Amino acid sequence: MPHAPHPPAGDAPEQKRHTPASDETVTRIALAARDGDPVNADRFVRELHHDVRRYVAFLSADPQAADDLTQEVFLRALTALTGFEGRSSARTWLLSIARRTVADSLRRAASRPRLSDRGDWQRAAEQTRIHHLPGFEEGVALAELLSTIPVARREAFVLTQLLGYPYAEAAMILGCPVGTVRSRVARARHTLMDLLSDVDGQPVAAHRAGHARPCVGLPLVPA
Repeated sequence: MPHAPHPPAGDAPEQKRHTPASDETVTRIALAARDGDPVNADRFVRELHHDVRRYVAFLSADPQAADDLTQEVFLRALTALTGFEGRSSARTWLLSIARRTVADSLRRAASRPRLSDRGDWQRAAEQTRIHHLPGFEEGVALAELLSTIPVARREAFVLTQLLGYPYAEAAMILGCPVGTVRSRVARARHTLMDLLSDVDGQPVAAHRAGHARPCVGLPLVPA
């Protein structure tokens, strides 16, 4: 069994939005790494580490453990890489593994007292800041709100609205119809809008610096 790779040193602070061309490149790297070549395996990890780290940070019940979960995702992926045939992009295939890894983590967390708290969400979010969503100057605000949304809706929202995946590709990752993804995203957005406009409840995103602010619309990434 291969060893889980260490996280790449000095990850770029800004995410590079994936394109069909970049997906093809990553898929070729994955196919080349199937024979255990360490150079290609390292390239595979480096190309996709940011997406996986960001994904599990938002979905995990214990965001403080996002780095460990990311390591586990790549360990599983490198173990299963010999069976990868390129029928989907390597990115889609890997995020499917990441989703199952997070689901396993949630099941484990459900069997023991939850250790994470608001501070854990803040630390995780600070490493995955969102700069393109109006009303969320800090990723921490969005992460705290997302933590209140059911996992199925949260993962659909994260994939499509934060990571920028088309709805069809998100449906492949989640293993459900496109219409279900659309519904989950709509429900997640509705919940976030309610939280942002809940002045009496003083949600963190609506009451930074101790004063109220009006509800801010959330942009919708096109399907």
